[in-house]
Amino acid sequence: MKDLRKFYINGEWVQPLHENDLAVENPATEEMLATISLGRAADVDRAVAAAKAAFPIYSQYSVEQRIALMEKLLQIYMDRYDEMAVSISMEMGAPISFASAAQADCGRGHISAALEALKTYEFERQVGNTLVVKEPIGVCGFITPWNWPINQISCKVAPALATGCTMVLKPSEIAPISGYLFTEMMDQAGFPAGVYNMVNGDGPEVGAAISSHPDVDMVSFTGSTRAGVLVAKAAAETVKRVTQELGGKSPNIIFEDSDLEKAVSAGVTNMMSNTGQSCNAPSRMLVHESVYDQAVEIARQTAAQVAVGQPSNEGWHIGPLSSRVQFDKVQALIAKGIDEGAEVVTGGLGKPEGLETGYFVKPTVFAGVNNQMTIAREEIFGPVLCMIPFATEEQAIEIANDTPYGLAAYFSTSDAQRAKRVAGKLRAGMISLNSASQNYTAPFGGYKQSGNGREWGEFGFDDFLEIKGISRPGE
Repeated sequence: MKDLRKFYINGEWVQPLHENDLAVENPATEEMLATISLGRAADVDRAVAAAKAAFPIYSQYSVEQRIALMEKLLQIYMDRYDEMAVSISMEMGAPISFASAAQADCGRGHISAALEALKTYEFERQVGNTLVVKEPIGVCGFITPWNWPINQISCKVAPALATGCTMVLKPSEIAPISGYLFTEMMDQAGFPAGVYNMVNGDGPEVGAAISSHPDVDMVSFTGSTRAGVLVAKAAAETVKRVTQELGGKSPNIIFEDSDLEKAVSAGVTNMMSNTGQSCNAPSRMLVHESVYDQAVEIARQTAAQVAVGQPSNEGWHIGPLSSRVQFDKVQALIAKGIDEGAEVVTGGLGKPEGLETGYFVKPTVFAGVNNQMTIAREEIFGPVLCMIPFATEEQAIEIANDTPYGLAAYFSTSDAQRAKRVAGKLRAGMISLNSASQNYTAPFGGYKQSGNGREWGEFGFDDFLEIKGISRPGE
């Protein structure tokens, strides 16, 4: 079992101020993988002090100096890429092929995207007699989740490094191994001491200490909407900037003029990917009533072909949920769907045959769902799809927008005018037409209770910058 109890503060691996060990579980085997230490507010104080002391130095680094350091980080990341994929697979259950092709690739993608944006980004421009300058905001606190661990770490750390900020990271205590490995990479890259600091811990202690700390100028949180509210409340006392990427209950509208087989099968596959543990998963499939029965059958066949297996096995399948807590939550919501009258088309309660150990679940499709059912309202965060019929375009948009969330929305149609019209009416930060995927340079973030701010590429820079106007007498 790995000993990962040290924190990274001021360029050194240090012991926690108090012993508070936590075992990290492999969700596929229910065996212990590693031991970390849960930090306390005093550990956060040390990390923030280091970041604060480093800020006057690193904030004055030239763009060229920052580019050189980030290029070195990217090279180290690529040299240790396979280690990252294995770490993610073991800590949160992603199948190794998926962990390598998708999960670990996020680290590469976000560092590369931030690097390219940095090379051409305008940090100052003239507006009349005023020079408008964008400057690093200061010390940043990052609180990241377990479902796409290196994705959320790298899409915060990379733009912070690019813009000249210093930082303190709290990775998820459920999936901390990838964060520990990334910290080793940061140490190898040679950033000045204090630029990057890492303290493990839980939300109520370390997360709250970061959010409320008077010397943290900005906090970026990814996780549930419930936890995001707590972060914002803790941050309010010091009037720091808060950016959040929170929950979702994303609609996927299938119009009658779409390529039905392609649209439905792609929607099911996307929903099941990462065992449904993605905030932007298309969890509500809205289908025109004229093709609804056909779509249900296509969904049944597609979901029935989704294999469930061990994360260590090569190939394309889904693994377990991340933890016992998550497993119990998903099972309870499946039971709730059945109790409220939804039809189980495939899947349902219990574990797949032959997978009694580990937090494996059956890929599940519900039909006969209405948008007021619990399974259509709450973010399940498992491989569970709800299928809802609609009669008109207006009704589809109404149902799609009838949610407190607004992270992503998907729809399929062959009508170009409808595509433009519907995209303009969906209240979500990211729209996918006809199964199009998003790239690392596009803005990531949502409306309503899905959060505020945007991440990825150049759009991720804005939250890390303050704007200063320097006016001079006119000539």
